[in-house]
Amino acid sequence: MADLTPARVRANLEGVRERIAAAGRDPGDVEILAAIKYVDVDDLGALAEGGIELVGENRAQELVAKQDRWGDAFTWDFIGALQSRKVKDVAPRVRLIHSVASESALAQLEKHPAPEILIQVNVAGEQSKTGIDPDELGHFIARSPVPVGGLMTMPPAVERPEENRRYFARLAELAAEHGLSRLSMGTTQDFEVAVQEGATIVRLGSVLYG
Repeated sequence: MADLTPARVRANLEGVRERIAAAGRDPGDVEILAAIKYVDVDDLGALAEGGIELVGENRAQELVAKQDRWGDAFTWDFIGALQSRKVKDVAPRVRLIHSVASESALAQLEKHPAPEILIQVNVAGEQSKTGIDPDELGHFIARSPVPVGGLMTMPPAVERPEENRRYFARLAELAAEHGLSRLSMGTTQDFEVAVQEGATIVRLGSVLYG
């Protein structure tokens, strides 16, 4: 993240919006979330000045430290793997938790409710990835003690973004089946395909900072 400046962030953000428009979507319909796992707390000011409004942190401890420093400069989401013991630290600080995928997390959310959650779905069936099996989704939604606003997925790392289109399309189908409006899908490697398949939030890192 060397030499991260507001001007660079602003130019990259505009470039992302242009790519979303070129993919056939209104950029105003797709939230651009800046993944800040690798952004130092001192560099977050460049993001704010560069026009970033929504950020997502992967680690509970870093979320606390960064939000304590920058507070209302951003809207805060949690996008990392959600450990049930960290729910109490994360839930009161964020707009959305993108990564709910365990019964233990649901149990903790009953004690420490978040405003809204997204359920992580393992649409590709990867053994190495967390996420609810699509066939179990309805039951999992029914057991949630807090509002479920939508779904999230992390498809495989691929050489060609087009290879992930089927997974994004499947997530959109599942959301429609369950009456959910938010779709958190697409990262730097494949966000244009994701927005074509209905993403409402894209989680971007290096494309905003490079």
